[in-house]
Amino acid sequence: MSIHPTAIIDSSAEIDSSASIGPYALIGPRVVIGPDVEIKGHACIDKDTAIGRGSRVWPFASVGADPQDLKYQGERTRLVIGEGVTIRESATIHRGTEGGGGLTEIGDGCLIMATVHVAHDCRVGAGVILSSYAVLAGHVEVGPGAIIGGLSAVHQFGRVGAYAFVGGGSGLSKDWPPYMAGASIGAREVLLAGPNVVGLKRREVSQDIVQALKGVFTLVCRNHRPLAEVLAEAEAQYGQVAEAREFIEFYRSSQRGVYR
Repeated sequence: MSIHPTAIIDSSAEIDSSASIGPYALIGPRVVIGPDVEIKGHACIDKDTAIGRGSRVWPFASVGADPQDLKYQGERTRLVIGEGVTIRESATIHRGTEGGGGLTEIGDGCLIMATVHVAHDCRVGAGVILSSYAVLAGHVEVGPGAIIGGLSAVHQFGRVGAYAFVGGGSGLSKDWPPYMAGASIGAREVLLAGPNVVGLKRREVSQDIVQALKGVFTLVCRNHRPLAEVLAEAEAQYGQVAEAREFIEFYRSSQRGVYR
């Protein structure tokens, strides 16, 4: 274990013997730091936070602070960070609230870039990239492998589907479907461009699946027929492909509406 003598560590914290704690870092009550974790100087891990193997927290990040929610009255809630997560400078990630299940969760292998904010009760899947100045409001769900561009904001209770790509500067007030790429155009209009072909290729998704996603996207998002009608037609044509079926069910399960 490597702990700088200027670090301040609460007596109730549990720190693995292989972890590293830098100068002037603050480790609060009931924090659990796993193997090979590196907490760099001036980082703050507030309380009731677990950090998985091999994760790194950079200077001036604030991790596990109280939620910014007027209903929060000091209840014991948690933040769980997976393995191999990178949290860069000045990022802020807050614990959950009692009303939201008491848990904020960051999946394995995520990259949380500098100045990102992840609010209370968010669920961020494995391998997600949040670019600088991206903001997730409370109760947001982000599917695995999604990328959210810099200066983007996701409305509370919003969802971003798996392996989606949201371009920089976007403001999302509705759900963003899985596997799709696009961005905001102006203050209100959002343009879905189609499947996230580059991201899918990087993940070695087959061309047959990509073609099915192109087909279901065109059917659902490139006409003005009633949504229930086109979803039923899409299921009949593409429902045998798991990724296309996930796309269809994402629309059906939405509470806020999904961009088309």
